[in-house]
Amino acid sequence: MLEIDNLVAGYGGVPVLRDVNAKIAAGEIVGLLGANNAGKTTLINALSGMVKPISGRILFLGEDISKLTPQARVELGIVQVPEGRLVFPEMSIRENLLLGGINAHARKHRPQQMEKVIGLFPRLGERLTQSAGSLSGGEQQMLAIGRGLMAEAKLLMLDEPSLGLSPLFVQYIFEIIDRLHADGLTILLVEQNLNLTLRHARRCYVLERGQVAVEGDADTVKNDPRTRSAYLGL
Repeated sequence: MLEIDNLVAGYGGVPVLRDVNAKIAAGEIVGLLGANNAGKTTLINALSGMVKPISGRILFLGEDISKLTPQARVELGIVQVPEGRLVFPEMSIRENLLLGGINAHARKHRPQQMEKVIGLFPRLGERLTQSAGSLSGGEQQMLAIGRGLMAEAKLLMLDEPSLGLSPLFVQYIFEIIDRLHADGLTILLVEQNLNLTLRHARRCYVLERGQVAVEGDADTVKNDPRTRSAYLGL
């Protein structure tokens, strides 16, 4: 579904990512791991179109999307759930969800998608008129994921979904992630939490200083000494 080919990307012409290569097949959960400042968010922003490549290519369903706008990528089904949730606090839960399905393709199916989201997150359905800013951190994460699903994602990219959540909410959110995967959704899971990601992702890439240091299935990544180096600098 997604192929990253020798991607170099950064800010102001200064590379953060250097010659990154990766692939995600349809229906996979793939983990993207690394310590702080390893380049994880830069990579997910490059896939979303928020960061322009300096060189290299990004292919989605066989099409080179490297120069497409973020809006065009959402239309194709590439959807990012950002770090920190970034819900619209003054707007209601319903309004936040409807905004997720605002692109031309998804707009036609908003009632059906709303029903699916409420089925996944009944707590949101009970509070549709409540302002998003009044929700707890875990409830806001539910809303952020629901908003992404409203866009009819084919590739759902979750940026640090466990960040700042209680253990109970983390467990719940990852149960939802597993459920979405079981339903056939392709997921890129961007996490700093190594053990949590290895329990849920079938394959992983570990970034270190903007480059792929380790890649493989969960056991391979867990047992590779370079993974420890990437996290601890040892």
